Amino acid sequence: MTELKKRLAYEAEFIENELSRLLDFEYLGGHKMAEAMRYATLGGGKRIRAFLAVEFCKMFGGTESDAANYACAIEMVHAYSLVHDDLPCMDNDDIRRGKPSCHKAFGEDVALLAGDALLTYAFEVAADAPLALEKNALAVKTLAKCAGAPGMCGGQELDLLLDCPDYDSLKKLHHLKTGELIRAAATLGYIASPCKYEEDIANRISDYALSLGLAFQIEDDLLDVRSSTEELGKPVGSDEKNGKKTVLSYMSIDEADAEAKRLSTHAAEIFDDMECGEIVSKLPIYLLSRKK
Repeated sequence: MTELKKRLAYEAEFIENELSRLLDFEYLGGHKMAEAMRYATLGGGKRIRAFLAVEFCKMFGGTESDAANYACAIEMVHAYSLVHDDLPCMDNDDIRRGKPSCHKAFGEDVALLAGDALLTYAFEVAADAPLALEKNALAVKTLAKCAGAPGMCGGQELDLLLDCPDYDSLKKLHHLKTGELIRAAATLGYIASPCKYEEDIANRISDYALSLGLAFQIEDDLLDVRSSTEELGKPVGSDEKNGKKTVLSYMSIDEADAEAKRLSTHAAEIFDDMECGEIVSKLPIYLLSRKK
């Protein structure tokens, strides 16, 4: 896993630099909203979604530069979702990535605008990628669908309804809220590559991403009972505080560990037949051991 760790660190730094450049709004000098956008996006996070965009692009013959705009767009959408997720009308969390949540640092009004601005700017960044127009159009459409009502936003609504009578209902919630943006990241990486877009490959990517996303969410639920606020950089126990169901509402810790391992192993096997698929195949197993 040494090579994977190095790649994660290198590409996180690469994306951080790209994001910093894209979020340097000289024309918004002095605006709190611009400062809040940078605050919410830079200097934290695992950049797993951006990493997937870059690695899937590389796996199909592309480069970091090919995937850079799409990877940054994904991270902006993810950052906006966290800003809005933390608002008092949603989860009402005061800490994110080890520092005050955006609304705590800038106020609810500025945080709301910063989230809106990050979301809309993400589509501008994706549309401005130095790739063929048809690629950018497909990327924007894919990102919009995965982030919108059929994807992440739909999952957030299910989360707010607190209506998960069984594990299958919880899986649907997590597929939408977490898995769909991970699917967008991997799919956009594929779109950014020089390969011709094929539905068979897109379907394999969906299987990989949704399995990885569910395993990732199960690990989040487990960390919520195993870790601390200091380690995670966000409050622990907030789901219980808000009356939300987690995987531990339906199974024991041992059973949840086994389910996360099963899903991660499945994801790891989907592209292990590809000569350049080693990194994306190792990632699901590596994430099982994460501490935050």
